[in-house]
Amino acid sequence: MTMLVAFALFTTFQSFSGVQSKDLTNWASEQIKKKSQSVVMKSVGLVSKYMFYIQGNKAVVASSVESTLPIEEAIDFSKYPKKTVVATGYTAGVESTGKDAKHPSYGITYSGVKVKRDLYSTIAADLSVFPIGTILFIPDYGYGVVADKGGAIKGNKIDLYYETVNDVYNKWGKRTLDVYVIKMGDGKISEEEIAAMNEDKSMQVFRQQILGEKS
Repeated sequence: MTMLVAFALFTTFQSFSGVQSKDLTNWASEQIKKKSQSVVMKSVGLVSKYMFYIQGNKAVVASSVESTLPIEEAIDFSKYPKKTVVATGYTAGVESTGKDAKHPSYGITYSGVKVKRDLYSTIAADLSVFPIGTILFIPDYGYGVVADKGGAIKGNKIDLYYETVNDVYNKWGKRTLDVYVIKMGDGKISEEEIAAMNEDKSMQVFRQQILGEKS
């Protein structure tokens, strides 16, 4: 019945306006395409926003488009336990570790993996509070994987890895803040595990946002 009414209305409109069905169809398609290009679609998992557009008669996800939301809004961290910590920054250099680039252990953490600033960065913690392998989300820094410890890192303190001293001072400094405990570690972490986390396709939309550079 609905289809008959719609057909009758369309026939009446066509007879008065002189608009042919082909013209109306083309006009409607153009309007759909224009609106579709600006639509934001929710997805499942860590990545909550993707842009998509119409190609032919299919919706195509533009996977290379960066997330339109800050990671803190795109991912619901409220479901994870929080812990208040004092967070400082460190480098692999003499100023933080007493080692220079010629030292055989330069850039190697207590866990044996290399220091890394990435989507998932290596950080240091008191291992009695956050064991090796613990994954934290630190607002304004990103994900940190506990891979190291430090003589001055006791209790609810963490040290965030940066590549240069300038980055430590300009991008972080020293802050007291709440971090989210994504996963408690079991005392070990490997290069392969960290690499797999950093290569997770669902996280790449946040790369520029976290690192401040294009992937």
